[in-house]
This record gives sequence, structure tokens and C-alpha cells, in this order.
Amino acid sequence: MLTPKNRATLKSLANGLNPTVILGKGELKETTIEAINNGLEAHELIKIRILNTQGEETKDLAAEITKLTKSELVAIIGRTILLFKRNNRHPKIVL
Repeated sequence: MLTPKNRATLKSLANGLNPTVILGKGELKETTIEAINNGLEAHELIKIRILNTQGEETKDLAAEITKLTKSELVAIIGRTILLFKRNNRHPKIVL
């Protein structure tokens, strides 16, 4: 569980990041979830950009992604989702 201070720290770290995954129209596919999981394992903190062609609401999509990847939602900024998942084997971000 992230505290408000942890969320603020992660948001500041995410400022310079480019989106790892860009979601367009269509449903979440297994390959998309796999790409998100790979990004989380490698970086622990990732951005996901939602294009305007995606029909679902960003909040609903964020909830579904966090459930499927077992990650934590840091923030939703416009159509960008910030996700964090601690890598216990090789931690890169210390909170």
C-alpha cells in the first residue's frame, strides 16, 4: 500500500519518463498485459498512455490493469496512468 508521500515521490520520479505502453482502440489483450508486466518488472514504475480512440474510461481501464498486473495505481493524469510494482529480487526504487 502506497502512502501519500510515496505517491508524491513516485509522481516526481515519473516526470521524465516516456510512456512504456500506448493503448489504442480495442480491449486489453493478453500481449498488452504481458508488455505491462515486463515493463513493471524491468522498471518498477511505468507510464501508460491511453489514446482518444480507446472507448473505455481511464479510471475503469486503470482499475482493470492494476487488477490484472497486481500492481498499484500511483496516479491518473489526464489520459496517462502511472503504475508501480515493487521488484523484490532487484529493487530500483527505494521508498
